[in-house]
Order: sequence, then C-alpha cells, then structure tokens
Amino acid sequence: MRQLSELRQDLVTGEWVVVATARARRPNDFAKRIHSIRRQPKTDCPFEKFSSHALLAYDAKGERFPTHSSGVRLDRKDRTYLNRAWQVQVIPNKYPAFAQHGVCAVERTIGPHHWQDGVGFHEIVITRDHTKSIAEMSEKEVAVILHAYRERYLALKDDSCVEYISIFHNHGPSAGASISHPHSQIIAIPVIPPDVGRSLRGSAEYFKKNRTCVHCTMLAFERKEKTRILYENDRFTVLCPYVSRSAFEIHLFPRDHASEFEETSDRDLNAAADVIRRAIRAIGRSLNNPDYNFFIHTAPTAGGGAAHSYHWHIEIIPKTAIWAGFEIGTGIEISTISPESAAKYLRTFIR
Repeated sequence: MRQLSELRQDLVTGEWVVVATARARRPNDFAKRIHSIRRQPKTDCPFEKFSSHALLAYDAKGERFPTHSSGVRLDRKDRTYLNRAWQVQVIPNKYPAFAQHGVCAVERTIGPHHWQDGVGFHEIVITRDHTKSIAEMSEKEVAVILHAYRERYLALKDDSCVEYISIFHNHGPSAGASISHPHSQIIAIPVIPPDVGRSLRGSAEYFKKNRTCVHCTMLAFERKEKTRILYENDRFTVLCPYVSRSAFEIHLFPRDHASEFEETSDRDLNAAADVIRRAIRAIGRSLNNPDYNFFIHTAPTAGGGAAHSYHWHIEIIPKTAIWAGFEIGTGIEISTISPESAAKYLRTFIR
C-alpha cells in the first residue's frame, strides 16, 4: 500500500505543514548540492575596519569598550587600540530598512489601503574575522555576540516608536547574505510582525484555556519522547520541531520558562552560545555547509501580556528546498524528510 504523507498542525499558530513521507529522501541526499559562498576580498569588504560610528564594541576577552550616547568613544589612544583589539562591533546600517525620524510613525490611508513611515532602527553586528563562521567559533566568541545582541536590544526596547525587535543572522547568498563577512542584524520596527503575532495569539489562547505555556508543554513532551531531541545542556534544549516547516529545521529553547530574550542572564547566554554553536556546526557538517538563517523569537518590547504564555527561542532554518507553486499558493510548506529522521541524522554530528 502506498504510504501517505502527513499533515501536521502547529499547536501554537494552527498552521499546517506537510511531511511528504511518500517521497522521502535519505538524510545525506540533502548534502549533495554544494553551496558556494562567494567570498569578497578583504580589500573590498566594508566590515574589515573598526568604525568610528560603532555603537558598541567588545574585545576578544568579552570586555566592553567605553561608550557614550553617540557610540564608542574614540580618542587617539583608543582608536589605535580598538583598530587592533576589537572582536565584535555594532554599527548603524548604512542602508537601513527602517530609520530614525525624530517622531513615531503615524498610520495613514490611501484609498482602501493603510500605510506608515518605516520608522525604527537597523544595526549590524560584525565579528572581526573575515571568514570565520559561527560554526567555526569558540563558545566564548559566540557568547560575546549574544551579549552584543542583548545589550543593543536593551538600548532600543524602551524607544516609544519600537514595538518589536528582530535579531537574525543570514549565512550564504541564498539566505540573503549580500556581504560574505560574517555578521548579524538587529531591526527595531513600529509593528509586531505577522508570524510573531500569530505565535503570540496562539500562545495566549492556549494559556487562557490550559493555564500553562504551550511551549513548555511541547518542550516537556519532546524531552519525554526524545525522538526529536538533538542535544541538551543544563539550560537549553535543541530539537527538530514536530511541525518542521522545512527539512532539518532546528529550535533552541531555554528549559526554564522565559518570555523575554533581553532578560537572559549571563550564565544562560553562555549556555545559549554552547547550543547555538553545536547546532550550526551540526548543520554544516551533515549538510555540506548549507546556507541558513537563524533568528530570535521573543515577546514584544512592551511585553504584550506574554509573560506567562510566551517562551522565547531561537530558530535555525537551513536552505534545503525552494518554495514552488503549492507552497506559494497555499502557504503550506512541504518537507521531504520527517523531523524524526532529521533529528536522528543530526545527532551524530552535534558533538
């Protein structure tokens, strides 16, 4: 009898995905297409030098450089030292998708349509080495990046124009990395994104009905089942979600309930660095260094009443497939490998 595919419904958002087991592929089939990351030469790279516009900077030991409201303080002595010693810097994006305007955006109408100005902030988190990816970094180096994320999040969250702060990392051309030098981005926007909004509403509805966090419920189930768990340390769990939107999708959850990334302690940031590095390294080793995106999903800047219902986490999405007509036309994604098989395969590479 022909094996049927599975339609799985996301417990949080209610969205459906298809696990096409009838046309399943072997895990190592996904590694056959080699992704070639086009490396720009250092001489042409805009991220090679320390920027006089840096908003934040750390050295190799994770020590933060003195700053003031307009960025990193640079006298002659500092400039010489920083040009030599910086390891992570955060700068304003030269071509921002959202920019400061002095006043908050006002919603306007044109005919039946609504619009507003793209008021917000757009920053770039740059690491020093021109080619070293997160998979190749030490746990300490990854932890410094996370500290930079948290510090800039805290600096932006109380701005009256900001509703949500998106932190993400693009690796490779098909993931949207137009500059090959490793970097992440932070974009603070005046609206709550649709995907986050659906997750917040679903989490709130589940909490109202069951008086518990839906993510904690799913995490407890996964830790009991173990079939989709990749790795755990004492603070975080790494898994392939039951409803994976794409092949080899990975989620990283704090084991204790927490709705706001920016409230993460130093200890937990260090633990997060361990799981992020391991998960990305496993993807690289098992799938021949594919392009990928990772991003942080967290509660809105004002909380949005999500303290008890939402659970911040990190999602890693390798570029293993291209959306075709069905996905584009329906919004239902098709994965050609089950998350159970993906987890089993990835576990052998996450050491």
